[in-house]
Amino acid sequence: MIRSLLLALLFTTSLAQAENLLPPDARVAIIGDSITEQKLYSKYMEAYLLACTGRQDIQVFQFGWSGERASGFAARLENDLSVFHPTVATTCYGMNDGQYTAYTDAIGAEYEKNMRLVLDGLKAQGVKHIAVGSPGAVDTRFFTRFEPAIYNDNLAHLRDIVQKLAGEYSLSFANVHDTMTSAMAKAKPVLGQDYDVCGPDGFHPGPNGHLLMAQAFLKGLKLEGTIGQITLDLAGESTATEGHQITARAPGSLTLASSTWPFCFDADPAASTSTRSILPFTSFNQDLNRYTLVVKGLTKDKAQVTWGSETKEFTKTQLEAGINLAAEFATTPFDAAFADLLNAIGSKQAYETTMIKNLITHFRTYSPEAETDPEFKNALEVLKQKTLEKHAKYNANVRKRLKAVTHTVSVVE
Repeated sequence: MIRSLLLALLFTTSLAQAENLLPPDARVAIIGDSITEQKLYSKYMEAYLLACTGRQDIQVFQFGWSGERASGFAARLENDLSVFHPTVATTCYGMNDGQYTAYTDAIGAEYEKNMRLVLDGLKAQGVKHIAVGSPGAVDTRFFTRFEPAIYNDNLAHLRDIVQKLAGEYSLSFANVHDTMTSAMAKAKPVLGQDYDVCGPDGFHPGPNGHLLMAQAFLKGLKLEGTIGQITLDLAGESTATEGHQITARAPGSLTLASSTWPFCFDADPAASTSTRSILPFTSFNQDLNRYTLVVKGLTKDKAQVTWGSETKEFTKTQLEAGINLAAEFATTPFDAAFADLLNAIGSKQAYETTMIKNLITHFRTYSPEAETDPEFKNALEVLKQKTLEKHAKYNANVRKRLKAVTHTVSVVE
């Protein structure tokens, strides 16, 4: 009995820890080098955190800086984070820290030293929840500075260092490197060696690689991945989980208003510029994008499901067990709204780069004057507030797009 109570307590505690990685009113800082500054994986993450969790209390700010190493962020951390005051952070350094050469112990020691400065600095700024990311990978076809396998080996060593640090600091670890290399090894034999996963320059990924990065970080933030469940009972009462309100019923059909959205992908199944193209080679939909339709009361072995403009046939066994609408349907009723949301987030994050790189980060160079001249210090504070006011308008433009999407799902035997 006592053992059962202890196990239950441990289970409850682990769930609480997973949930608390994104506490109420979480302020998420997405931190990294030029790959972060591409504003792709950060854009996908923000869209997911707002639309796919149904949580509008979360705020996101990206702090990418081209060419940066961990030491660079450690130097600007206190100053730059002062505009956002994050409670949650993700970090992605190592691509530049590896110095584009074979791994040496000296490279590893320098990287570990600087990542400790980053983690200690984040802790000092009150950031309690951190998903420490490994570096990504270089493309086995398009990285041409020298043998790609040699640099991926270097990056794997750096991955191991941050994984060790995550354990030591009791933080979450986001395995970006293995997520990318695993999908790349599966995709190239199918789509061809010229299908780049880490970008045409070998290390700045396109949308496909950035989706993999977002996947690693969202899992690192311990997102559970359930978007919702629709249970359509052909002979009884149909239901839908929270975030999906049934607004109309007809025989074999439900109309819903969904404030929680599935993650949506672009259309091309083969181009590296498409998020959809990488899906067969990774577990994004299974891990993070489960929008399940369960059908009860079927009398025949097969039935057709129509969702939006697309119709597909499934077996009775599949439908009774539940199909993942987000994975099974190439087009969805959420596509237009999701694309509009991504565009608004892209504009907001573009301003964040301008705001940090062109203004905020330079404030630290005026610290001596600010300490001795109250009027000068006040002027800097006014500038900071003006940038924040403009940022708030971009943020509001994102949030006004988070409206319930009306859609219909129907089943015909």
